Parts: sequence; C-alpha cells; structure tokens
Amino acid sequence: MAMQPYKEIRDISQLPPPDETGYISRFVFQYIDFFNAPQYVAAGHRFVDCCFLGCTIPTAMEDQIGSTCLIFPRMGRTYNVFRAQLYNGESLYAGFDPEDSESYENCFDARVYAEYVEKGQECDDIRETLGRTLHDRAVTSAMREFLCRYDEKQIVAIMGGHAQLRTDEGYRKVALISKALTEKGKLMASGGGPGAMEATHFGAWMAGRSQEEFDNAMDILSVAPNYWDEGWLKTAFEVRKKYPQTKYNSLGIPTWFYGHEPATPFATHIAKYFYNSVREDTLLSIAKGGIIYSPGSAGTIQEIFQDAAQNHYETFGMASPMVFLGKEFFTKEIPIYPLLEDLLQRGKYKNLLISITDDPQEAIDTLLSF
Repeated sequence: MAMQPYKEIRDISQLPPPDETGYISRFVFQYIDFFNAPQYVAAGHRFVDCCFLGCTIPTAMEDQIGSTCLIFPRMGRTYNVFRAQLYNGESLYAGFDPEDSESYENCFDARVYAEYVEKGQECDDIRETLGRTLHDRAVTSAMREFLCRYDEKQIVAIMGGHAQLRTDEGYRKVALISKALTEKGKLMASGGGPGAMEATHFGAWMAGRSQEEFDNAMDILSVAPNYWDEGWLKTAFEVRKKYPQTKYNSLGIPTWFYGHEPATPFATHIAKYFYNSVREDTLLSIAKGGIIYSPGSAGTIQEIFQDAAQNHYETFGMASPMVFLGKEFFTKEIPIYPLLEDLLQRGKYKNLLISITDDPQEAIDTLLSF
C-alpha cells in the first residue's frame, strides 16, 4: 500500500494533533521554533517518521522524537537553507536603497553571492554543498506549490540574451508579447535575469496598463539600458513604485551561478537556485505552454536543443510549441531554424511544433492556439 505523502508545516498555527494511535507521523516541520509552542511541547506527543528542518527543539521535546525522524539544523548560512516561500523583488533585494547604489553590496542577494564566490562555485566543503542542495530542493518545493494554481499549458517561457539592451527593439517586442499573453491568462517565465529575461517580466508587470503607461515605463528604464549601468536596478524599482502590480504574476528562475547578472525585480515570484543545471532543467520542464526564443548566444542555443530533445521524446507527456522570434537571426546569423526543419523532415527529430516569425502578434496567436 502506498504511503501517504508528507505534509509540510511552516507555521506554529498549523501544528498537527496526534492521530487515533496517539502519534504524529509523516510531517515535515520547517523552521518551527517549538519554544513558542510550550503547551504543544508539554502535551508529550510522540513523533514518528517526521522531518525537522531548521527547527528549534526544546530539551523536553527531544525524547518525544523517535529514531525514524530526521533532524536538520539551521546550518548558519546567509540564506535560509529550508526556505518555505519563493523569493520576490523585496526579499531578494532586502537592504538595497534605490537612492544609494552602494547599498547593493549589502542587500541579501549580493551577500549570498559573495558567500557563494568565497566558498567557490565548485566547492568541496560538504556542509556548504549540502546547504546549497537543500536550499534548491526547498525552492523547487515552493515553486511547485505556486504552480499548482495554474494549468500546465498556461505556463509559457521566453528565452533570449542577457545582454539585450532595454533600448533595443527586440526588448520592446518581448515585453509587449509578454504583456499580451499575461493579460490572456498565461503565466510568463524566464531565466529571471537581465536582457530578454527582464523584458519578459517587465511586460508581465505592465499587464493591464495602457500603452501610454507602458511607453512611459520604457522611457524610465531607457535611462540605464545595460544591466551593468549604475541605474539599472534603480530605474526598475522606480517603475515598480510608479506602476505597482497586484493582479498579474510572473515567475523568474535565476541562479547565483551567474550572480554577477542581477535578477530582475519585475518577477513577482523568483525561484533562485545555486545549481544552474537544476535551474535550466526546471525552466524548460515547466513551460508546457510553449517557449518563445528571441535572439541570444550560447545559453539560448543550448536551451533550444535541450527543449527540442524533450519535445522529441515527449518527456513530459506532450510536445510544446517552439516559436522563434527573429527570422534573420535564426535563419542567417545563427541558422538553427533551417537545421531543425531539415532534421524534422528527415525524421531525426519528431513531434517538434516549430514556427518562426518577426511579428509579435503571430507569436502570440501561435501560443494561444495551442
């Protein structure tokens, strides 16, 4: 008989009573300070096959926890190893003052990245690698809980270059596509960084706004076109403040592996990972509603072939649209599209739903018709 799934407990108000046998079993307690629940501890409940992740456990409670339970300490990192929620612009940039560019070095995101670099991207310290792995697992769990609100075909991703300028026409195209798809009920996702990724979340952030408001926000952002410009993050927060978003969501999936590239605060939900391989696979696997590819470099090319492989094998039970935005780029500059067409025609690839266009509306219609 299949075992019942573990139930996660993230707040003292959720603490469970014992079952009919008098035991509490198959619960995962995340960052619970049991000192704040003295009556619960005094009740003498017996715990069996439970996990205590970063919890504070009084001595009086230790004898109540059976040998089948797992106990993980808080591990003393800059970040919460057992994080229960996704990040957002506020939590990731906590400590950053848009009026003081030097304050960025003290914000949460920058401090985690500094610690990551200090310890080494390829780290041999088992305590450090365990912390990163547990963190990424917790982020995945929080992301899955968030995605349960959406039908799988509602989730659409846009891939493209991190170096695309805010003043490029391609940035504007991606933003308008994302805005329109968000207003049609799609959850837009990207790698969560600058360039085309930021354009994805900026467009979703401006969903429900007028064209005049969109253009004004673009003007504000254009003051700092490059992500390495001093005002890049400041202008993003300026737009957020002037045009707050409370209705529409988007999901950014950045990584501290590329921590020198700031994550966009326009994503309302941010699943930031340490391991880029986990991040890449996660992004491609959730975008069952299709992916739009805008011009990019090596990372975008890698994602195209990884996506083509999972569509070929129908790894997730279906093939999803692959829409290429930029005929000149994808047929001449980097001729991936003719190659995929040829391989599809010769049967080397199967199940690919590929199309190419320069027209944002055509890209929108292709995904809405899926």
